Amino acid sequence: MCGIIGVSNHKEASKIAFLGLYALQHRGEESAGIASFDGKDIHIVKNRGLAVDALDEAALNELKGPTVIGHCRYSTTGSSNFKNIQPFLVTHKNRPIAVAHNGNLTNTETLYKKLEEEGSIFQTSMDSEIIVHLLVKTKNSDMKQWFVNVLSQLKGAFSLVFLIEDVIVGARDPAGFRPLWLGKLDDGYILASETCALDLIRATPIREIEPGEIVIIRKNKIESVFLPKPASSRKAFCIFENIYFARPDSNIFGDNVYQVRKRLGVQLAKEHPVKNADLIMGIPDAGNYAALGYASELKVPLELAMVRNHYIGRTFIQPMQFMRDFRVRVKLNPIKDVIKGKSIVVIEDSIVRGTTSRNRIEALRDAGPKEIHMRISCPPIVSPCFYGIDFPSKDELIATNKSIKEIAKFIGVDSLEYLSLEGMLSVMKGSKEDFCAACFTGKYPVDIPKNTSKYLLEGKTSGAAPAKVKT
Repeated sequence: MCGIIGVSNHKEASKIAFLGLYALQHRGEESAGIASFDGKDIHIVKNRGLAVDALDEAALNELKGPTVIGHCRYSTTGSSNFKNIQPFLVTHKNRPIAVAHNGNLTNTETLYKKLEEEGSIFQTSMDSEIIVHLLVKTKNSDMKQWFVNVLSQLKGAFSLVFLIEDVIVGARDPAGFRPLWLGKLDDGYILASETCALDLIRATPIREIEPGEIVIIRKNKIESVFLPKPASSRKAFCIFENIYFARPDSNIFGDNVYQVRKRLGVQLAKEHPVKNADLIMGIPDAGNYAALGYASELKVPLELAMVRNHYIGRTFIQPMQFMRDFRVRVKLNPIKDVIKGKSIVVIEDSIVRGTTSRNRIEALRDAGPKEIHMRISCPPIVSPCFYGIDFPSKDELIATNKSIKEIAKFIGVDSLEYLSLEGMLSVMKGSKEDFCAACFTGKYPVDIPKNTSKYLLEGKTSGAAPAKVKT
């Protein structure tokens, strides 16, 4: 649950990267950072908070050079302290290496123990740091083979950008869990998590980096090499990116996110229509697109009956429960004159813990509707994610412990229905086997950590005071 960007061969590289992070802010609100290379040194500025707060004009002016990488973070592996803010930078034999990572490795503990036994000293609790240690311990006479040798040791989900002097390296795991795009801007190249970042900086999208691909960009030249395919490998695009996480104006996994969500709504209407409904409404913002499809299929009026306060960030990705609860109350306000006395169908993209939905339904009840029916544009989430989405444990997933009727009672609706697994997969472009749906099925496409309790219960402590690091 992070956003990454790389910019090569552009005179305003740091400012371009900043705008890219601004577009990718939905992927992580905890911290932001940029590292740049000016031909001699790597400069890095990073801080807690949104990109606009962590990277002010003075900071961007410090980030000199035509080659940069950037990162906006939500912590899933590693606590949210300052040391874990990315990009992560080390210097080895006078050669600086910076990395920004989206995803979660699943063999972290094995690699960590191995590296410690070999003498590595870790500065952070991030799985991303492991990658840097592997780089400095591996022969690097040929850059393509160097990265193949290192990244072949990783298991799990990773989309990565590296800055090694004037070279940017981008990579995607063999399953392709997380998105990564290549674009062209003037005489240079851009790497970004989603196409919405390319749109903002007016870069021309070229293509998605393929699963298992490593791209090496030096100024305006690009080379590509592929990781060896594991014996049991298959594509495993994270379907939750399409359901909730990615921006609707982005193209990922060969499809447009807006169109996917609308098709999910159409399929939901086919499976679970509500008779005699007066209006359909989506929960802003992610639920709106499925609501469009649901309403168009049933030919029932669609109303924008909840107003979002756009100065409040996403509720789902806040790391502390009391913050989630507070933000739900101030984020959305129902329009009572539209809802009062009506039988309404509320479309939501997902239910994770249930507390957010419960608070929203309470607010809707106060507006005086006759009935509230809720429809969810994905199946029940019953299993944690080990690949980078914050479904941390079964204990926190309401669908693991309650039936659909019990969930409906908990959140306070007259009826509740979910989209079927088959229906969800049927609207995706390409083969349904190309998507990871482990959070709905418990069937993991890549081996998960053996010691899952330790992996899931890692503390999220506050870190040291903010600082700027320059090399």
